[in-house]
Amino acid sequence: MIKKAKLAVLASGNGTNFEALAKAIKRQKLKAKITLLITDKRRAFVRKRAARLGIKDIFINPKEFRSRLSFDKKIARILKKEKINLVILAGYMRIISPFFVKSFNQKILNIHPALLPAFRGTNAISRAFKYGCKVTGVTVHFIDKKVDHGPIILQETVEIKKGLSEEELEEKIHKLEHKLYPKALKLILDKKVRVKGRDVKII
Repeated sequence: MIKKAKLAVLASGNGTNFEALAKAIKRQKLKAKITLLITDKRRAFVRKRAARLGIKDIFINPKEFRSRLSFDKKIARILKKEKINLVILAGYMRIISPFFVKSFNQKILNIHPALLPAFRGTNAISRAFKYGCKVTGVTVHFIDKKVDHGPIILQETVEIKKGLSEEELEEKIHKLEHKLYPKALKLILDKKVRVKGRDVKII
């Protein structure tokens, strides 16, 4: 019997990428299982998605911790207890501490709604649209100690055609995210990703 990788998803909001990943894992029969969801928002809609999908959900209140480090240490303890192989960020609105990065080196994935290194940080879709970009896109990358900076696994573009509204662009970006994240995950699970510094090779 093939052993499945145990995944944990960290999310803060609506959770469309979380659900897209869960469904892709089932549909594509990927060698993985989302073992748990961890969220820092009690009322995040992603928790309802987890309940519907039968995925364990843990809420951790950041206000109960003195620092970002102590909060991340709590999460790390949970992940290690659950023997998590890969950590996936899906709309997780907290900056990861260097301790957490070191604890799960090259085992933390993130998706960003722009072509990094352009438009790092929040509101990337809106900023790209208002800047007048002709092309934007989606990036899946490993997390390192800097924000939206780690080695890039996959990128795909979205053309911003004349007359396209910001809402339509957002819809296109999200649709691409739901395709690209499972694709990147499959490459990693199939051991087809090689990382050396910032160089990422797909074999």
